[in-house]
Formats: sequence, structure tokens, C-alpha cells
Amino acid sequence: DTRWGTPKIAILPRADTTFSSSFSHVADTFAPPLAVAAPAPGRSVRIGNSVYPVVLPKIRDSRLHVAMVVITLHTLGQVGLGFHVSVPQILSAILTTALLQVGITFYQTRAFVWPASAMLTGSGIALILRVPSTPVGDHWTFHKWWMFSAIAAFSLLTKFVVRKGGSHVFNPSNVGLVIAFIVLGSSQVEPLDFWWAPLSNPSMVIAYAVILIGGSLVTRRLGLLATVISFWLVLSAGTAVNAAAGQCFTARWAFAPVCGSALWTTIVTSPEILIFTYFMITDPRTTPKGRVGRTLFGALVGIVCVILMAPQDTEFGAKVALLAGLTIMTAVRPLLERVVPEPDSPADTLRG
Repeated sequence: DTRWGTPKIAILPRADTTFSSSFSHVADTFAPPLAVAAPAPGRSVRIGNSVYPVVLPKIRDSRLHVAMVVITLHTLGQVGLGFHVSVPQILSAILTTALLQVGITFYQTRAFVWPASAMLTGSGIALILRVPSTPVGDHWTFHKWWMFSAIAAFSLLTKFVVRKGGSHVFNPSNVGLVIAFIVLGSSQVEPLDFWWAPLSNPSMVIAYAVILIGGSLVTRRLGLLATVISFWLVLSAGTAVNAAAGQCFTARWAFAPVCGSALWTTIVTSPEILIFTYFMITDPRTTPKGRVGRTLFGALVGIVCVILMAPQDTEFGAKVALLAGLTIMTAVRPLLERVVPEPDSPADTLRG
């Protein structure tokens, strides 16, 4: 499993079986373990009489860079932003996805692979998911930790169950959160607030800098910055239309309904929206490959999100609609890829 890169290891096939040399070809299926990975020098572990490869991420792996951003936000949330989530709840989501991924990968390949993508799924769940009954200000409570674990596990498993063309269809954390919010409802779970703290709070300023700088560097390196920009521009324009049409929503952090210019500012500049834009829409495995396809994909996600958010009159409804917009577009992505130019072809240019 890789989200941001594909580590390569040698595969020793059985005499009656043909295998690809790409690790992801094996790791992304539920096929029985018919292969034994050849251990790389210095990266293997012996258990009894057997030697198993150990695959670790490289320093340049973009998943590590995203993890640094998310961990920083988790830390700021605990020490300066008053996030309504505890450390055990966060760790339960991350450890669940990590152990599941290690176990599944080992079963398939007989190799120990660092679960970088799975841990991003778990940390993403913990960053956005909230349980309203969690005691306020208790950083170490185990209150309903199992709910974080269960939703994280369900999210990760969708990657192995819902597949097309050898790859998962949905962003795991996105589809898992959408289903959890719709099925469980706002009395049991809710998303992170649109607005975290006033800008007079130094932690808020740092959070913005971390998201904008870290997100821009990672997405630019992956060739996905155009997706980010096209989505944000369409969301900005569409939210302006919704606000002008009279849309308002209530939020627990606002004394009055959020309407007009306040609605536009709240949504367009929300740090949660920026996280969604930089780190959820831009899953390389669930976005089109070409420049035109990725740019159009971001714009279409923006359109669907704006349409779904328009009738919502609560912050909960608006946030679930936002997340659902991406779920819908990842489902129809294969259709979009049929009409956009082939990646890296002469026609695959924005000017064209």
C-alpha cells in the first residue's frame, strides 16, 4: 500500500505463478500470500528460521511530509487551539489503521511494510472526527476511544473492498467519515469546526502557516497544486453565490446564524476547508493522472460541494455536504478520465 509513493522490493515467484516486480501490485489485493519478498541488505528481520523483508519509507517520501503537517496540527490542537479530542482517541485511530495495514500486508507479501498511508488515514480521521460527549479539556480521557478505532478501521478497509482497475476508488478517510456522519448523526459524532480560534491566538497563526506552506510544497511536488487552486476558486465563487442567495447556517461557536459575508469568509478561509483542500482532495490514487483531468476534477469537486452545501442550515450539514462532494466525485472519476486527454499527451495542457 502506498498513497504518496511506491517502494519497490524484489518478488520471488513460485514456479507456477507470475508476479509483477511492483510491490503495490501485490499489496493492493486480497490474494493469498503466494510470494516471498527478497530481503534488502540491512532491512530484514529474522523470526525463527524465516527472514522477512522490512520496507521503510524514504526521507523524500511525501507521506512523511504530510504526516509532519498533521502531527503539528494535532499538537497545536491540544496545546493552543482547544480541540475537542483527546490523545488516546487520536492514538486509537492511528494505531488501529497501522496494525491493520501491517497485518494485511504481511499476510499478502510476507514482508513488514511501514504503514505510512494507513497512518495518514488514521490521523486524518482523528483530526476531523469529534464525539460530542467527550469531556471538555480532558486531554487524556479514553471516552469512546473505540468509536475512533472502529471508524478508522472501517475507513481503511474500504480501500481493499471497493476497488476498480487495481486501485481503491474512494479516499479512505473521506468515505469513512461521510458514512459515519450520515449513519450515526450529529448526536453521536460531528466534524471539526469550520473555525478553530481567533487570529489573535498565536497557535491559529502557526496552524495557518503550517497548512498553507506545507500543503503548497507537497501538492506542488506531486503535481496537484492545480487541483487545489481550481477547487478553491470554484468553492469561493459558489459560496459567494450561496451567500448572496441568502444561505445561513447555525454553529455552536456563533451567537447568531452565519450569513452573508460572514458565511463566505467562514467557509473560504476556514482552516478545516484548507485541510480538506490540500490533504483530502489530493489523494494521488483517487484523482485523475493528467494535468487537465486533475484541474477539472478539482473544479468539479467544488461545484458538487457548493450544490450540496447550498440547502444546509446547520454547520454539521454544511460540513457533511462538503465531504460528500468529494465522495461523489471520486465515484465518478473513472467516467471523467474517459473524456479528458491522455496524461502527458500533446492535448494534456490547460491552454489546449
